[in-house]
Order: sequence, then structure tokens, then C-alpha cells
Amino acid sequence: MTPEPLPATLPDTDRTRHRRLREQGSLDRADLDAILDAGFVCHLGVVVEGRPMVVPTVYGRDEHQLYLHGSVASRSLAGGTPVCVTVTHVDGLVLARSVFEHGVNYRSAMIHGEARKVTDPEEKLAGLRRLTEHATPGQWTYARRPSRKELAATTLLALSLEEASVKIRTGAPDDGDGPDAELGLWAGTLPLTSVWGAPVPDPALPSDVPVPGHIARREGTRHG
Repeated sequence: MTPEPLPATLPDTDRTRHRRLREQGSLDRADLDAILDAGFVCHLGVVVEGRPMVVPTVYGRDEHQLYLHGSVASRSLAGGTPVCVTVTHVDGLVLARSVFEHGVNYRSAMIHGEARKVTDPEEKLAGLRRLTEHATPGQWTYARRPSRKELAATTLLALSLEEASVKIRTGAPDDGDGPDAELGLWAGTLPLTSVWGAPVPDPALPSDVPVPGHIARREGTRHG
């Protein structure tokens, strides 16, 4: 049975409500999708044995869920507990005339919910494919698929995308019309971009093995 599409507007819950800098908040699910699609590394926040733990890991998604994976020995991937997953992209520094007004241009999303451990073999394989293709489109069909032993050694978590908080900051410093504008100091933004470099072959790779097209095409393209 196909799940119902998620609402186009994110819910305004106690966990997602923007209490500060509300003008930077967004309830548009399209903004959440764009932030998730622009990256592939997230930070998983979870309480393990009474202590908070924040773990960086790769992710993938479909229209309804975020997928995270790791070793079955990982304590942070036990599932069945409340978690918070954060994805952040830094787009530049905001350099004002006063230190107090300095800031960062960024896009950020926080997803709240209870992580579910995926046990169904077909869903697990589909989730791992989503995760692989999210980071490197075309790699799932190019590389060897996971073996049964490898699947047994891997934990896959699914987290609903229903409840999330989005914030986006763009533009110039905010002190251009204040008293500090008379100081004669330079102010503006220092953009930050990431670009994929040239593929570097494994030293053990025979020299006649070409770089596959789906990897070669990313050289020189912008990430994020």
C-alpha cells in the first residue's frame, strides 16, 4: 500500500516552532527537501545509556523517510528511541561593521521523531539503495551489491520526515542602516562553495580501468 503524500506545509509543533529569528524559519516542505537533497552527511542526536551522543553519518531519503545506516555494533543505531537528525549547509560568512552583527548564511533542517530499525529484507535493500544513490547517483548499479553477510552486519534506521524544522539565512549584514554604517568599515558576505575535484584512483587499481561516467561527470560541479 502506497503511503499518502506528506503535507506541503511542515507542522508547527512544540519541537519545531521557531522561537528565535522567526523570519529565517520556513514551513515549506519543499525547502526541507531541497536541503536534504543538497547534502549527504547528517548528525544523528540520540541518548545512549543516559548520555547524549551526536554521530555524523551519511543518509538517503525517499518522499516519506530518512535512512541512516551503520554497523550492528553501533549503540547509536539501536532504534526505537527519540532522535534528532540535523543537516546544515554553510553558504558563507556575514561580515558586519560590528562583531555583534556578524553571522553566517546557511540552510539547516532538524528532523524529529522515533527512529525505526528496518528489519524487512526488501525494505532494507531498498533503503540502502536510496542511501547509496543519494551520495553517488549511479553507484548502486555499478558496484557489487551487498551480500547476505554484509546485510546482516549492517543496521538501517528509518526516520519519518513528517516533523521537521527548517531555517535559512541569506543576504547581507543587518547593520547597513544603523549607526555603525558611519564607521567607514568594509562589510559584506564571504561566500563559501564546495566543488568536486578530479577522481583519484585507488593505488591498487589497474591503469586500464576507466573512471565510470557517473563519477567523472561530477568533477568540477558544485556540491550543496
